Amino acid sequence: MNLIAAVDRNWGIGKGGRLLVSIPEDQRLFREETMGKVVVMGRKTLESLPGGRPLHGRTTIVLSRDPAFQVKGAVVCRSMEETLEKLKEYPSEHIFIAGGQEIYEEFLPYCDVAHITYIDYGYEADVNFPDLDRSEEWQLVLTGEEQTYFDLCYEFRMYRRIRGLKTPSGMSVQPAQMSAETKK
Repeated sequence: MNLIAAVDRNWGIGKGGRLLVSIPEDQRLFREETMGKVVVMGRKTLESLPGGRPLHGRTTIVLSRDPAFQVKGAVVCRSMEETLEKLKEYPSEHIFIAGGQEIYEEFLPYCDVAHITYIDYGYEADVNFPDLDRSEEWQLVLTGEEQTYFDLCYEFRMYRRIRGLKTPSGMSVQPAQMSAETKK
């Protein structure tokens, strides 16, 4: 599975229920990477989207503990276990975890690739993404060219898990040991 996020230099991702900054090229990359795929998010992240509606052209799975919560055009799951069971229906490489903080933290052990837009600026944030640069389980494998949006410098990064991956069934495996069957 994939993680996808835009982070500041402190790995902050949002404040007050909103993204820290909106960069058009980052939004374009998100659209390209996730179109036709599965996007998993929490209820608060869904509610922060335009109109609080699922993203067009994607299968949207929303986690919410609220038994009354429903949203047209999305699959609503009530627990991590229910979500992992539902995700078995899709190829792992087509699943993108899109936030917020609690969702990223819960799914981190099950993901093997992270698509990160790294913004070289420190914002005041109240939600964060796990710092992959400090993790012994993740390795930076690709860094795009530095780009600018007004006075902000940013770059696209890809991280790969190098140890400690869990399968949806909860089994720990090394990423290199995973067969095509295990990834599904």
